[in-house]
Amino acid sequence: MPTPAAHGRTVRVSDETHALIGELAEQAGASMQEVIGQALEAFRRQRFFDELNAAYAALRADPDAWAEEEAERAALDGPLMDGLPEG
Repeated sequence: MPTPAAHGRTVRVSDETHALIGELAEQAGASMQEVIGQALEAFRRQRFFDELNAAYAALRADPDAWAEEEAERAALDGPLMDGLPEG
C-alpha cells in the first residue's frame, strides 16, 4: 500500500483541526481530502469576493471614478438589438 506522501504532500495540522476535518468528513460522507479541498475552494471564493467588494468600495469612494463608472454603465444599458423581447 502506498504511503500518503505518494498521493500528495503532507500538511501538519493541530489535533483539533484534524478532529474537525474528520468530523466534517464523516457528516458529509466524504474523504478528509475532499473536505479540505471544498473548504479551500470556499475560502478562495470568499477572498475573491472580499477583494472585489473592497475594490468597488474604493471606486465608490472616489467621486470622479464613480461618476465615470456610472457613465460607462449608462452607455451600456441600452437594448441589445438582438430582436428578442425583453423579460
